[in-house]
Amino acid sequence: MQYGLDSACLASLQAMPGFLRVFGYPDANLKGGYGIDATFQQLIGSLLTLGAFLSSIFAGGFAHFFGRKPALWLACLLTALGAAIQIGTTNWGVVYLGRLVLGIGNGFLVTFSNIYCAEAAPAHLRAVLVALFSEWVTIGSIVGAAVTNSTSKNLDKSSYQIPLGIQFIVPAFLSVGLFFVPESPRYLVNKDKLDEGRKALEILRSGSLAEEQFELEWVEMAKGIEEEKKLASSVGPLDMFRGSNLRRTLLCFGVIASNGSWFLISYTTYFLLVSGLSVEEAFKYSLMKSCLGFIGVNLGIYLMRHVVGRRSIMMIGSLTQGLCMLIVAITATTSAGTLVARNCLIAFTSLYMFAYNAFVGAASYPVATELVSTRLRSWTVGSAISLGYFLAWLTGFCSPYFINPENMNWGAKYGYIWAGSNFACGIFFFLCLPELKGRTLEEIDELFERRISAWKFKTTKTNISEAALKEVRYRGMVESKELADPGELVETARKE
Repeated sequence: MQYGLDSACLASLQAMPGFLRVFGYPDANLKGGYGIDATFQQLIGSLLTLGAFLSSIFAGGFAHFFGRKPALWLACLLTALGAAIQIGTTNWGVVYLGRLVLGIGNGFLVTFSNIYCAEAAPAHLRAVLVALFSEWVTIGSIVGAAVTNSTSKNLDKSSYQIPLGIQFIVPAFLSVGLFFVPESPRYLVNKDKLDEGRKALEILRSGSLAEEQFELEWVEMAKGIEEEKKLASSVGPLDMFRGSNLRRTLLCFGVIASNGSWFLISYTTYFLLVSGLSVEEAFKYSLMKSCLGFIGVNLGIYLMRHVVGRRSIMMIGSLTQGLCMLIVAITATTSAGTLVARNCLIAFTSLYMFAYNAFVGAASYPVATELVSTRLRSWTVGSAISLGYFLAWLTGFCSPYFINPENMNWGAKYGYIWAGSNFACGIFFFLCLPELKGRTLEEIDELFERRISAWKFKTTKTNISEAALKEVRYRGMVESKELADPGELVETARKE
């Protein structure tokens, strides 16, 4: 939600007269009467992503030594601090510092909220729970767009200080809420804290499973992590590029890099403004876009849970997004300045965000966190998200040159570039991405270790589930109710 709040605020501030009176310059030729310096515009957008890029790079090392919960607490502190810095200044340099600090906090929030949910969720609900990341980003966007829409008519500092001030809400609630959840059970087991790991899993499942089902999940988790550690020569960032992990890393990087809505997330309101809409229209349609995105992400969660798999949903999303951007660009080329071009821009940028949230946005983070191994998850996902933020920074830095009237003045023709990139992503998903729906993380580990091709992932049977089931059934025959060491249980089950 924090990420969505900031994205909506950033997209709107650049078109807000009250903000531009402080940080922009008068320009009678532009709607709203103010312009914004291209360098300032680039930096307030790109420094956030640069900060997130830097924090994501170090996320793996931090999580390896300190865990998921401390990383989220640190993220809460940094995002609140970044918002406070921006509220209290009118100096460009201090704003840049605030954006950078906020970006560092956001990088940790995005990385570890997804990692924690992926590791804590049962297999059949993992995609839904990790997709709630996109749900809450969209909720944050709606709240941020609604607040900026209501303050956009203010001509004093409150027009932007109020939207920035609501960014204290999430860190406050999250930092308190973290006291009531355990550390990730898979992280604890990976650190050889088996008793703590089992207790954490018991808290998370909270009696929702039958005893045999719980034992099956626990044994499979402990056994899978133990087997993976036996195969590993070391634990560190270089392991991401060794053996079967290389394929997993490249797929994870590709999925996050394909998460291509950065342009519209950062520049929707301003993009609509320079493409011919009034200030009032630009803010209202930005809010509409966020609401459509909320509907889309809920549709995507339902589709992943009950209808189609991750691979199919991402291919459909890329194709739909590419078509939306292509239509916008073609209309801007053939009917520039007409009512048709204006309506087409509004409709298809909104449909683009609907399709993004319903398909690629809903599935990308679940897939990225599922693709990688438990012992390397924080390293790989952190590195992948840092790559995503680098691409977001590149987008934020370059986009003003394409769309601004004083630069290349492409306006909506910029959609040609995004159409091509989305079609390329669709081809990548079709050729390379395996279907992971319904698999436990330990089953996915086994399939990659066996080097099963993407086309056979869905139908291949795994050995680890059968072994865990045999072990649980054997344990049910033992008179003692005490829990034995998982390693000994595995060996006993194998002998039986």
